[in-house]
Amino acid sequence: MEHILFLTGRLAQPSLERVLANIDAAPFTWEVRQLGLQVAALMTADMIRRRVALPVMSADSVSVNAPRRVDRIIVPGRCRGDVDALSQHFGVPVQRGPEEVKDLPHFFNRAAQPITLDEYEVAIFAEIVDAPRLSVDAIVARARLLRADGADVIDLGGLPDTPFDHLVDSVNALKAEGFKVSVDSIDPQELLRGGRAGADYLLSLTLDTLWVADEVAATPILIPRTPSDEASLFEAVEIMQRSGRDFLADSILDPIPFGFAASIVRYHRLRERFPEVPIMMGVGNLTELTEADTSGINALLFGICAELNVAAVLTTQVSPHARRAVKEADWARRIMHAASRHQMLPKGMSGALLTVHAKHPYPDTPDEIAATAAQVRDPNFRVQVSARGLHVYNRDGLRFGQGAFELWPQLGLEADASHAFYMGVELARAEIAHQLGKRYVQDQPLDWGCAVERSAQDMDTWCAPGTTRKRS
Repeated sequence: MEHILFLTGRLAQPSLERVLANIDAAPFTWEVRQLGLQVAALMTADMIRRRVALPVMSADSVSVNAPRRVDRIIVPGRCRGDVDALSQHFGVPVQRGPEEVKDLPHFFNRAAQPITLDEYEVAIFAEIVDAPRLSVDAIVARARLLRADGADVIDLGGLPDTPFDHLVDSVNALKAEGFKVSVDSIDPQELLRGGRAGADYLLSLTLDTLWVADEVAATPILIPRTPSDEASLFEAVEIMQRSGRDFLADSILDPIPFGFAASIVRYHRLRERFPEVPIMMGVGNLTELTEADTSGINALLFGICAELNVAAVLTTQVSPHARRAVKEADWARRIMHAASRHQMLPKGMSGALLTVHAKHPYPDTPDEIAATAAQVRDPNFRVQVSARGLHVYNRDGLRFGQGAFELWPQLGLEADASHAFYMGVELARAEIAHQLGKRYVQDQPLDWGCAVERSAQDMDTWCAPGTTRKRS
């Protein structure tokens, strides 16, 4: 059985030992070694190299049936420095654990059965709805941003009664930069111009305009004459099947409350009628026309897409509340693909779509926070959040309240402007976290999932331990 050495600080040691002791049927033995510093988050790789002796043995540490040799070292999640260099130094794997001690059981569960998010099946068509009103350079710039968020195809949306004189130039410019391009218009002549310019897809052809597909090489997306006219869509599909040409079929997703449920049923009937036909679903009628957080809407719609084996979605990000729609769609397609492929619930794989609330917002109880506060012997303030409210403590005692204005008079920082500013920021974050049910960690920004811009390195924190996220 693997034997793991956990490194920590004095304040976190009791909590770490308690959590480890309560991991059911742990497939390892363990020991905890505190390195003589009070706060585990202050631990660095250099400090570990200096304070942990070679060979890594189990002497002078709290242990459970400890063998003589350590097989793996787990350092605090906020430990700074090169853990790969530590692995070479000690001759055993050194790994960062979760940022919160309470997340260790989940950490080991996912580490044992890693789920990667580097695969997906649904292509994202991202529509530039006002393309006729933008210059070619502006269209290309917009396309670059959409591709960075996860778009596979850039859709140039036509506008009624608005000339798109630079359509051909726009298609050529996008193709020159390696984009796949679709043209979306109700004007057959505009579709012909786009197809002849080299567009990869044409949206959207009905039974009456199917002749356009015979004139160009672009892949057509078929729709019914009206959303409820399934017969016309089925006939168009059968014609394209006999031609041997590639195509996609779209039953049209209606907004709430104008037939949304009925349109889902239509997609289901389309799949039953044509089990192998590639389907497109336009999700913008839900994300744009429903004033609700689009991360949840995208999660649900892509769950439906996974069950129906939908090949592509058409999405937009026009309304301010839908400004992250493409990035959310990228996360949703990966999560739902993994759930479907592994036949598991879409839980525990990533927190990217948990933009407002956290799954486990309050890792510590008021009693546990009070026990930690009783050990503090320095004047530095610590801020923690429990289900009851905000807790602030230092050597002078523990304060409790529901918000920043309630706690501020208890801190005595009126004469220390810099410290007052710092505590104001932290208390405001803590108050927001308590009100929404988000995880609060002192000195760290609140985690808003994919709703805010994050660095590529930070993206990995949205994945459960043991997972990765790369673009296919």
